[in-house]
Amino acid sequence: MKAQVNVNVSNAISKIDNRIYGSFIEQLGRAVYTGIYQPDHPEADEEGFRKDVIKAVKSLHVPLIRYPGGNFLSQYRWEDGIGPKNQRPTRLDIAWRELETNQFGLHEFMHWSKKVGAVPNMAVNLGTRGIQEAADLVEYCNFPSGTELSNLRAKNGDSKPFAIKTWCLGNEMDGPWEIGTKTASEYAHLANETAKAMKQVDDSIELVACGSSSLDNPTFGTWEETVLDECYDNVDYLSLHRYYGYYGDDDPTELDNFLAKNEDLDQFISGVIAMCDAVQARKRSSKQINLSFDEWNVWYHSNDADTKIKPWQVGPHLLEDVYNFEDALLVGSLLMTLLKHADRVKIACLAQLVNVIAPIMTDTNGSVWLQSIYYPFMQMATYGHGVVLNSSVNVPTYNSRQFKNVPLMDSVTIYNKDANELIVFAENKNQHENADLSINPTGFDIDHIVEATQFYGYDVKADNRDGKMAIRPLASVELTDENISAKLKPLSWNMIRMAVK
Repeated sequence: MKAQVNVNVSNAISKIDNRIYGSFIEQLGRAVYTGIYQPDHPEADEEGFRKDVIKAVKSLHVPLIRYPGGNFLSQYRWEDGIGPKNQRPTRLDIAWRELETNQFGLHEFMHWSKKVGAVPNMAVNLGTRGIQEAADLVEYCNFPSGTELSNLRAKNGDSKPFAIKTWCLGNEMDGPWEIGTKTASEYAHLANETAKAMKQVDDSIELVACGSSSLDNPTFGTWEETVLDECYDNVDYLSLHRYYGYYGDDDPTELDNFLAKNEDLDQFISGVIAMCDAVQARKRSSKQINLSFDEWNVWYHSNDADTKIKPWQVGPHLLEDVYNFEDALLVGSLLMTLLKHADRVKIACLAQLVNVIAPIMTDTNGSVWLQSIYYPFMQMATYGHGVVLNSSVNVPTYNSRQFKNVPLMDSVTIYNKDANELIVFAENKNQHENADLSINPTGFDIDHIVEATQFYGYDVKADNRDGKMAIRPLASVELTDENISAKLKPLSWNMIRMAVK
């Protein structure tokens, strides 16, 4: 199979906002308890954070982490998680039917985030709470000193403000599963008034309004229009959520259709951009609303197991998908699709980070292991910085049950001027044939190949519980005066980094 990528230095989509490689920690399942926080673990530091998990998270190079939810958010009292731990209440988490001890709260999250090198994307409860509670939280976190709440923060151990920049106005408020579900008009009014109050406390913050929680919701489209009509002047981003798996009438052996689901993501993003721009045009506004894709991943493996979990436990084994190789290939394509929309998608959060539909797992004997989806995400978060180029890609296509004209090779090209590198990520979706790849750069003087790797050779249903998965060298790369050529194995994820003179 022939595949050609033509890139031109002058044909840029956008500079990448590094927050596109964000992730998500919710007070759900074992994400926190026996995940990132386990004071009785041999690897626990002085604050109870697992150092082995910190090391794994740092290796993923996640720059931003959304917290504390998720569905958990819509019934959460942030005040429960501050102050002396022996005075914090144990509450019913009625979103996930767990017990929440609140031994991990706001200060713990801020300290942990700093240790893993990430900034917070904080969320306020607009399900069961409202304007004053949200404004109070901004004051507690960001106001320097001299008020009751800022002084309380100092009393609780952090005299300097947290200076949290990005805030989410609730979570999935259109979802019938959400505690405190709102109609579009109800949410729009509440979100707008909350945004005004929060920015009165700190006018430097950026705010994310809830878009539709699913493309499949019957209010999709009308929700976005109604919310933006009211909130447009006071918010900066609109959120999107989307998960993929073998759903409904999908056949688990239908690999060609599964690997094509990034086509759905591309259509979803393009549609929401059009909605945002329609409201902008109608308002005759010079302000552009960008997107925060603050939940995305593959999620379906754990659904049956979750129905058998006994309620009202602390840190139950909920949403613990064990990912296989085909999931890693789809995650790679989904991330490339986000990057192709880097002009509008500025924030994205892989949901989630540890134990709960996550690339990083802790097992019952207390060790850490990495899931298949860790590898493509890690490579892109590590090396995918700079400017996304609008490449011309010539490759055969195929038709699956749901999707037409799907490219048999997915790719994205990035120019990192600071590192003097041109980086191509490419995934061969062909199940049987090599992709004979030719990269033709215009406006670049390629000096040498810095690194070429492949993630390949595993059964599509194999997972990484045995720890044998790894990224390995891609040997079949050649540099000539005119182009770069490589042979990409069937069903493989690949990266080629080239030094630019």
